[in-house]
Amino acid sequence: MAIDRRATRLGVLALVGVVLFSLLGVRLWFLQTVKAEELQESVTFAKTRTVPIAPERGRIFDADMRIVADNERVLTVAVDWQVLRRKSQRDEIFRRLSGWVQVPVEEMERRFDSNVYSPFLPMPIAEDVDEPTAIALLERIEDFPGVEILTEWRRVYPYAPHAAHVIGYMGAITEDQLDERLDEGYLRNERVGQFGIERELEQVLHGAWGYKKVEVDGANRPVRVIEEVPPVNGFDVQLTIDLDLQKYTEQLLETTLERRRTQLAPNPIVKKPDGSRQRMDLTKPPTVSYKAPAGSTVVMNYDTGAVVAMASYPTFDNRWFEAGLSGTKFREIFPETDDPDQSILVNRAVQGRYNLGSTFKLFTAYAALNSDLLSAGEYYNDRGTYTLSRAAVSDRAACESGLIRCEFKNAICSFNGRPCVYGSVNVEDALAVSSDAFFYRIGDQIMVQNDFQPVLQEQVRLFGFGADTGIELPFEFDGTVPDAALKERYAEIGVISEDEGRGYYVGDNVQLAIGQGLLSATPLHLATGYAAVANGGLVIQPSVVANIWQPGTPDGDPGFADPERGSVFSDESQPKLIRQIPMSSSIRTPLVRGLRRVVTGPGTNGRSTTAEELFTGYPSDAIQVAGKTGTAQGAGNYPWNDSSVFTGFAVDTATSEYLNDEENPYVVTAYLEKAGYGSQAAAPVVKCTFLALSGKNALDPVVPSDPLDLDAIVAAPSQSLRDTSCYIGRDGNAVTGQRQGAIE
Repeated sequence: MAIDRRATRLGVLALVGVVLFSLLGVRLWFLQTVKAEELQESVTFAKTRTVPIAPERGRIFDADMRIVADNERVLTVAVDWQVLRRKSQRDEIFRRLSGWVQVPVEEMERRFDSNVYSPFLPMPIAEDVDEPTAIALLERIEDFPGVEILTEWRRVYPYAPHAAHVIGYMGAITEDQLDERLDEGYLRNERVGQFGIERELEQVLHGAWGYKKVEVDGANRPVRVIEEVPPVNGFDVQLTIDLDLQKYTEQLLETTLERRRTQLAPNPIVKKPDGSRQRMDLTKPPTVSYKAPAGSTVVMNYDTGAVVAMASYPTFDNRWFEAGLSGTKFREIFPETDDPDQSILVNRAVQGRYNLGSTFKLFTAYAALNSDLLSAGEYYNDRGTYTLSRAAVSDRAACESGLIRCEFKNAICSFNGRPCVYGSVNVEDALAVSSDAFFYRIGDQIMVQNDFQPVLQEQVRLFGFGADTGIELPFEFDGTVPDAALKERYAEIGVISEDEGRGYYVGDNVQLAIGQGLLSATPLHLATGYAAVANGGLVIQPSVVANIWQPGTPDGDPGFADPERGSVFSDESQPKLIRQIPMSSSIRTPLVRGLRRVVTGPGTNGRSTTAEELFTGYPSDAIQVAGKTGTAQGAGNYPWNDSSVFTGFAVDTATSEYLNDEENPYVVTAYLEKAGYGSQAAAPVVKCTFLALSGKNALDPVVPSDPLDLDAIVAAPSQSLRDTSCYIGRDGNAVTGQRQGAIE
């Protein structure tokens, strides 16, 4: 008889059911008690969105609180990343938006695939959208799910291109910068400072992000604000730059370069290695136009280090970097080039790598006096040439055969075409007439009499050569002071031959003594060094920053911020002393007297000084100047490759010591590449600048720039000086050289 097991099966099923319901109950109890808080957070998180709020970037002012970098609100159409994840939905949104914002679908896809934009912000589709379009999209928001209208900031430069190399520009975070910027809390698609103060003080100007946490509905639309933390805007920065003088120096620099391009350099007949006499360059005519492609000017307060003007040419309009240029248009404006003469995005005042020519003789003279190599009253008979001492080169046969260069000549005199002869000169005379032979001797003897130790190098480094100055600008060139280590390194990388790199010789030191050879420095180095002589031995860090202001400095008169209603966060105007160097009156006085005679005369042995002609007729009630010309030899020693240098500083002429001018403590350096002699190009720039500082030259008013011409094909419009009468020297003629001395 069969057994009925249905009751048993039902019992098992009932038991299983009881167990399952018990487990479910336990699970429900666990979720409702133990995990309740965590689950509530998950639900809340799913219903909320955190929207970052961008800070307003700090503004930049000039010395007079004129607003030179500002912010402008712009509307951006963006789409939530959640909506873009599904390709079909993304394609539809892009298709609908394209006609409204005039952005091709392909461009939207490129942005989506670029990995450039932050995942924490909606992806921008179109920037700087006009308000009617933004309103129309918001009115049809149900047709554009996930689309938002963001209010963002765009950088504006009201007085561009003035001071563009100092102010700088903004740009996207580069691949090389990305990891560092992300670690600092930046978002991927932020724009950051990429040049000038915008880059150097990025952390100061940027500010800190805020955020807004909002509750959203099922369609991801905001319902209410749960929490809001406002952003912290960036600090405002006040520069030491006086935009009125800045504009003048830019006009002056460009005008002078243009004038020099109309002048001709000789292609002289020289003795060739085979003994024949032919043109220096057989491929060129008897005269060659100066190229004069570039240059810079620095105007600095030598008591404080404040840079009041810094011009670099060629220049650019920094508004191009906010214009949304295509790659093709950008390359048209800023063409890629291997020719350094054509480089635009280079601040030559701090990045230029130059020989200094005879302007360096000031520091050689200081080294000789400070190391007791000679006294101010010691004389040397300059006969036009200098031959290395026997202690420097014992093998005289090598000299005679030409294996070693042992004879060095003075610069050529303009009236007879032979090396100038200055006769009996001391250090003051030698600076006044720029006697190469005098300084050749220092280069020889300072090495020989000090057991071939680098005494000259040690002395000139006191003025800051071979190190960056510390100015608040990026990419500053440290410079080089030649020694054995530098020559060895240059030989390793192929700059010089292995034979040349085997040691540092007296011949090298002789070249250093006149500012040639492997010496390299920036115009700012030169200005800083001369400033230390002018102020009596204080090497002060140059600066372009006067004050850091609390965020949100209110506006004042049109175009200006109001300092009375703002608050200074950090006063940066106090001088920053790098070092104090020995500068007794027994050292400083002959140096400054020599520099003063460069511009006033007299010379020696019937020769006038290098800038005497230019400064003849200089007003007695203007700022009085001491200075030095220099001509830095260029490639192949061709005259048309010579660069023009001059540095001058204000002196008080009430005493014979020519103490520093307390009311007008300015030093001015001009460096004009491939523009000829120092007296012909750079010296007129410095003279005109001092006349402007004296109020003798009228400055054109600074006015807001015209709108940027997007059809232009140049980086910046040309600037010209209307009144060029300051170029005039002796006899009412524009200076072309100097009469009875070396042209330098």
